[in-house]
Amino acid sequence: MLLIGNGRLLTLVLDDPYQADGAVAIAGDRLVAVGPTADLRRSYPEAEWWDAGGMVIMPGMINAHTHLYSTFARGMALKDAPPKNLVEILERLWWRLDKSMTPEDIYYSALVSLIDSIKCGTTALLDHHASPHAVAGSLDAIAAAVRETGVRACLAYEVSDRDGKAVMRAGIEENVRAIKQYRDSEGSLSATFGLHASMTLSDSTLAACREAEQELHSGFHIHVAEGFQDAEDAVRRCGKRAVERLAEQGILGSRTVAAHCVQVTQREIAILKETDTMVVHNPESNMSNAVGCAPVGDLFASGVLVGLGTDGYTSDMFESLKVANVLRKFMAGDPGAGSELPAMGFDNNSSIMSSFYPHLLGRLEPGAYADIILVNYQAPTPMTASNWFAHVLFGFSSGLVDTTMVGGKVLMKGRRLLNLDDAAITAKSRELAGRLWSRL
Repeated sequence: MLLIGNGRLLTLVLDDPYQADGAVAIAGDRLVAVGPTADLRRSYPEAEWWDAGGMVIMPGMINAHTHLYSTFARGMALKDAPPKNLVEILERLWWRLDKSMTPEDIYYSALVSLIDSIKCGTTALLDHHASPHAVAGSLDAIAAAVRETGVRACLAYEVSDRDGKAVMRAGIEENVRAIKQYRDSEGSLSATFGLHASMTLSDSTLAACREAEQELHSGFHIHVAEGFQDAEDAVRRCGKRAVERLAEQGILGSRTVAAHCVQVTQREIAILKETDTMVVHNPESNMSNAVGCAPVGDLFASGVLVGLGTDGYTSDMFESLKVANVLRKFMAGDPGAGSELPAMGFDNNSSIMSSFYPHLLGRLEPGAYADIILVNYQAPTPMTASNWFAHVLFGFSSGLVDTTMVGGKVLMKGRRLLNLDDAAITAKSRELAGRLWSRL
């Protein structure tokens, strides 16, 4: 057993979110006790003692929607005029990149992104992958990187019609195989059923995916109404908007994650609530792609569970929280807006990610996974149970993350990776990325 104490304990448990001097007791991959340092030291006198030295002890951050394969896009030159809309961004950047990926590329791009996550204090993520010319086994390549790094990840393959029926069928098979292999396991891996977006999925493909998913009860991970093109395409196909179409096709539900939901109407928000579909807001990506901003206030007011992700823009969830905060205020034209942020970034991300695992993530309480970070934050003002989020929002940053632990295993301590050769991995990544760029 390991006892980490003498720290400021940010449990994120609703009725007791913060203790000025707290500790956690860890046995195996889970927490067995949480409370004042003195109490836990008396209760577990034989436990290995780890002095946090006054650092903040808190759950690792959760990224509820990302794309690990986006690593190789960093610095990649486009061969066309700059894209003017979301479809052009997909066609000129992402769909060229994913078509060029080999299994080795997939593995190393995931490895680098997961290392970034460790450094940023992100211990769990929901990934969405695409590699149309290397579908079979692609999620196993990512799984290998997940196991090597130790980060917790729920995987999905992006089924789409854009590369033909054979690739579409291969995508379905990859999802089914991965879900059977990884879902509800006791390890760091899980899986769900990935779909690209309504605008790249025919009715027959949606029906095939729904049929394959019915025996798995996995739900789906899908982009929804990210840009106006998705909404317009759905209207052209069936006279209904994207959320309406997906609901009619049986894709939405309590185990489905709908990323983005930028271009949604009040009626669509009502459908998301009626179906208990989970939504993930991706502020930085949406701003960068100039697609708009999810109606976060309306979604919360309607009772939709809304979490926070990055869409592959970054691995840094502290950064994502800051951007979500200023964007919420800007879009509302109200400096007082943003009360939803603590729920979105912590409570709801915990609920979303925990739905893919046997035990709780994102909180420090007995029975939860021991996914913990130590943040070397020196508060310049009193930090209390009522103002902890203001300290996180305005004071915390990924560079202050000293230690990252997943399932009781220390991945980084003193900002040093313990089991990974970062320099060698990034050197290999640069080599592979250069080769990939030459193939575009």
